[in-house]
Amino acid sequence: MSCLMVERCGEISFDSPDQNAKCVRMLGDARVRGQTGVLSERRGSYPFIDFRLFNNSTLSGEIGTKKKVKRLLSFQRYFHASRLLRGIVPQASLYLLDEDYLGQARHMLSKVGMWDFDIFLFDRLTNGNSLVTLLCHLFNVHGLIHHFQLDMVTLHRFLVMVQEDYHSQNPYHNAVHAADVTQAMHCYLREPKLASFLTPLDIMLGLLAAAAHDVDHPGVNQPFLIKTKHHLASLYQNVSVLENHHWRSTIGMLRESRLLAHLPKEVTQDIEQQLGSLILATDINRQNEFLIRLKSHLDNQDLRLEDAQDRHFMLQIALKCADICNPCRLWDLSKQWSERVCEEFYRQGDLEQKFELEISPLCNQQKDTIPSIQIGFMTYIVEPLFERWAQFTGNTPLSENMLNHLRRNKAKWRSLLHKQHSSSRSNDHSGQVTGSQEQTLNEEETP
Repeated sequence: MSCLMVERCGEISFDSPDQNAKCVRMLGDARVRGQTGVLSERRGSYPFIDFRLFNNSTLSGEIGTKKKVKRLLSFQRYFHASRLLRGIVPQASLYLLDEDYLGQARHMLSKVGMWDFDIFLFDRLTNGNSLVTLLCHLFNVHGLIHHFQLDMVTLHRFLVMVQEDYHSQNPYHNAVHAADVTQAMHCYLREPKLASFLTPLDIMLGLLAAAAHDVDHPGVNQPFLIKTKHHLASLYQNVSVLENHHWRSTIGMLRESRLLAHLPKEVTQDIEQQLGSLILATDINRQNEFLIRLKSHLDNQDLRLEDAQDRHFMLQIALKCADICNPCRLWDLSKQWSERVCEEFYRQGDLEQKFELEISPLCNQQKDTIPSIQIGFMTYIVEPLFERWAQFTGNTPLSENMLNHLRRNKAKWRSLLHKQHSSSRSNDHSGQVTGSQEQTLNEEETP
């Protein structure tokens, strides 16, 4: 009998009750395979975390209100953007958009390989369908639809499933973040050092992993799931809990949509395993593991991209870079992402405080400021990885551009942190800070 796990509506069942303990032990191993390949998850696979507790949050309320108003005022855009759901297949993904926005969207898609691509604007132009529209376009640009003989309606159905399984109430880990990572991945796949060796399978794996790497993210981190004894933490034995969940959920959607059902079984199983390896690489706890390995390859000059194993490793590195590339974007975009991720941290801290749990690092809004969080993140996580990536690419214009943005953005956060400290000292001296001073501190963007 197979040890095949199925999740429906939050319940887990096995072929035999006697196999429960054995299966749960095995599920923590990412290499486990059943008769049909990798174990999968689908929607409703974790208990709902009620974020309505935070409806009074200024940022989230503002984002939600604006989005509602835009949707109410743009029914026609929504109508056109969802034509594929009703089986009307356009000749190109561009025509998913309303005619009034077609020109702007076409212009943006024509520059999708540029590093200054504004994913927030693109998401507005596509009425919240940035991930679906972007992936349809990129699959067409890279010739993946033709190469793998993909059905356009089935592809769209799968991409809609992925987009909808991101939680829009998350300030950061939502479908816009997935689209942003996917656009960055597209840029990295075009780097000459890598592009000349990539196969269509490599490209499809890179884009799919980028699009789905955070699917069904609950808006809290792994330590929160562990200390609250969440069932996902038990399921994956406290190891890469969220990443395993993102991977298994992606496999579930691939199977449910039957996007790859026409391919040989051994090919689909290989795709599932490689997707898992890519998504699991985004676990920030494995950062040093990958950095040390990359440094060793670069120092020894022993990367052989003709070798599928080395190509896959560099795809893992590319995805890791894409996942944390926000500090390397233009300041206006980078600052928005920084505020969003910190808002998500603070929400978790509020939740922990509400239930009298120890507040996780970086989640205490009273102590952990956005500038201090960002400076630490850039210094210890982002800079070491992107410096090695630049070394791999041969300091291409894109790599140099990203490092320049990173240095400038870090300097701006340092300046803001200095202003906060100065204001704090002034507060201690005067006993209060005026409203105009506080507004200046919050709104000023350093030169």
